[in-house]
Formats: sequence, structure tokens, C-alpha cells
Amino acid sequence: MPNARNITLAVTGASGSIYAAEILRALAADIRVAKVNFVVSDSALRVFAEEMQLSGRNGLTEKLLGAPSAKVQQHPETDIGANIASGSYPTDAMIILPCSMGTLAAVANGLAANLIQRAADVCLKERRPLLLCVRETPLNRIHLRNMQLASDAGAVIFPVIPTLYNHPQNTTEMARQFINRVLSHIGLPQPDAYQWRPD
Repeated sequence: MPNARNITLAVTGASGSIYAAEILRALAADIRVAKVNFVVSDSALRVFAEEMQLSGRNGLTEKLLGAPSAKVQQHPETDIGANIASGSYPTDAMIILPCSMGTLAAVANGLAANLIQRAADVCLKERRPLLLCVRETPLNRIHLRNMQLASDAGAVIFPVIPTLYNHPQNTTEMARQFINRVLSHIGLPQPDAYQWRPD
């Protein structure tokens, strides 16, 4: 379809794998998205195992989606020669969800030691949308400084903070409404997104 998007989704080793699962499902189902480049760090794999009882890198996409998807291409974080490592590859936006403090530090300070960091650096240098869905509490001065550095470089700091005013009934619904806000921010509003209507 015209103007279909290429989205990069990276998952790093912070708690919140349910958010990563929900956003991958939403992107895979969205007809406005042509391709999802999906990168999962080694630390994120451990979190998937602990929080969702999903083990191993092989077949992770199929486990999360329930079936194979031709739209989703999974890359190992060690593949610094992947398409998204180059500014010539037309990525429309990159989302790191959840974004660990270590990944934030690397992005904020221009490191490119793995594919996630390199792809984020490419988004910044090419002035493409980069959303860092940071997940940590409490925040120390280093975290706050790195958030400011990343923001100054062009990233959007989008903390993983669920909404409660919509009265979510379970953690899946809570995660879903959060990722609806993330996707809306990159121009992909979702039909089931909650909209505040004051009395």
C-alpha cells in the first residue's frame, strides 16, 4: 500500500516484556506497516524467559505472534551489517521498548557496539524518529543526564508509565493502552486507543 512504513523495534534487558510483545503484535497486524525489523538483546531474552516463559532466540517472533509473519524480520544484536545499521536504508521510525538504562547510556553517548545502538545512532544522525521507552525507578543523576543528552540529540524519551484513568482490567490491557500511545506518537493511531472524554 502507498506510504507503508518500515519500523524498527528493539527490545533490551529491562522489565516489561509484555509491552514488547504487545507492540510487536500491533505492528504486525497494522496494514500501514510494510516491515518490522525486530532486534532483541541477549539480556532481553532472559527477561522474556523470566516474565513470559519464552526461551531462546530461534522462533521468538512466531512465539510472540502465534504464527510466522513475513512482515517481521528478526536480527541478532550482533549483526552490525544488517539493513537498519545503514542510513541508506529507509527506516521511518525506531522504538526501543523497553529501553534499559545501559542502552540509554549508549545511545546518549554515541556508542554503536551492537545493532540496537548502531540503528539508534543512525536514526539520530538521519533525523528520524527515535523513541526510547525507558524503564527504571528510581532514577539517578546519570540516568537523568543521559535522558537529557539523548533528548538534545533528537530522541523522544517515552517512559513506560501505564495509564490508570481508563480503568484497565488486566496487565495486558494496561500494556496495550501504553503501546497505543507510543504508536500514535509515530503516526500510527490504533482503533482501540482510549480517548479521554471529560464529563
